[in-house]
Amino acid sequence: MKIPIINSKRQYETIAKEAEKAVLEVMRSGSYILGNNNKEFENEICKYLNVKHAVTLNSGTDALHLALRALDIGEGDEVISTAFTFVATSESIGIVGAKPVFVDIDPDTFNIDASKIEAAITPKTKAIIPVHLYGQPCDMDVIIDIAKRHNLYVIEDACQAIGAEYKGKKVGTIGDIGCFSFYPTKNLGTMGDGGLLTTNSQYIKDRVIALRNHGGAIRYHHDEIGVNSRLDEIQAAILRVKLPYIDKWNKLRREHAAYYNELFSKCDLIQTPKELDSTYCVYHQYTVKVPNRDKVHQMLADKGIGAMIYYPIPLHLQKVHAKYNFKEGMLPNTEKDTKLVLSLPMFAEITKEEQEEVAKTLIEIVEKTAAAAAV
Repeated sequence: MKIPIINSKRQYETIAKEAEKAVLEVMRSGSYILGNNNKEFENEICKYLNVKHAVTLNSGTDALHLALRALDIGEGDEVISTAFTFVATSESIGIVGAKPVFVDIDPDTFNIDASKIEAAITPKTKAIIPVHLYGQPCDMDVIIDIAKRHNLYVIEDACQAIGAEYKGKKVGTIGDIGCFSFYPTKNLGTMGDGGLLTTNSQYIKDRVIALRNHGGAIRYHHDEIGVNSRLDEIQAAILRVKLPYIDKWNKLRREHAAYYNELFSKCDLIQTPKELDSTYCVYHQYTVKVPNRDKVHQMLADKGIGAMIYYPIPLHLQKVHAKYNFKEGMLPNTEKDTKLVLSLPMFAEITKEEQEEVAKTLIEIVEKTAAAAAV
């Protein structure tokens, strides 16, 4: 049985008529950029997240980049974040000329260890970017407290966490700015690229609206260097169709995660993901830790199981950050876990039969490779 890491086609089949109707209406309208669907989606996502302002953008990367721009963070500044995430987080810091300062992770959640943030603060620190990795909320009370005491901004990277909650609040609405991605594989995905920035600040909203459209709030009046980061109408229309389903899809993901936990409960070699108290994880990925990870990964692939490794090389050891001379060993939990993590097939439409096959196959492989390694 071949089981992919995600099957976007199954989700499409559940909304095909609605999505095709919405796309056709856009095509017939003649309005393709920043039209009514963008405006309505911004209004609808504000209500869903319970936030005052939302600005649609071309990608989650642009949301992170423009968040930093809107806060005037740039050359000579430092931004604290995690090295255990996709490169877009630190890439955005580099784009504005600031320096990423990496803090180790909590090995239970894979998220930034909030207790270690304060020690990384210097006079150059301007912001903290906590990443709600794999859909698991960070410990936001501690992060917000640190930020307030040190007069720092908090930019939430919620690109993998639409709908996740921390103490009843949707992530992306707790800090100064929230950043979301609508890449097709996300819990709420377009059929192309897409992103969103959220804030309760009118100033930040207005600044980002100008920045996304070549640095001008008024057409042909350009006040600063901006970018072209507009979500097209077709993608906005698709998001409007999908948004009413997101809670149902996230609930299914949580049910699938609970079933995986049950299936793996008798195998001590497989460490299943943990949730912080008072959080609602949406399992963008269901990520376990296993010994002999690379060999296990290959053996799963050989059997048609589409597991993935997110992320094999932590950001502080990537060539893109070589100029900072970050050293191996500086983030021990991060470096250890990047050699152990393995994300298993996870999508709302996965069947119990498929999950049982994934679990049975993984347990057999892990036990076999562990026994061979012990000889």
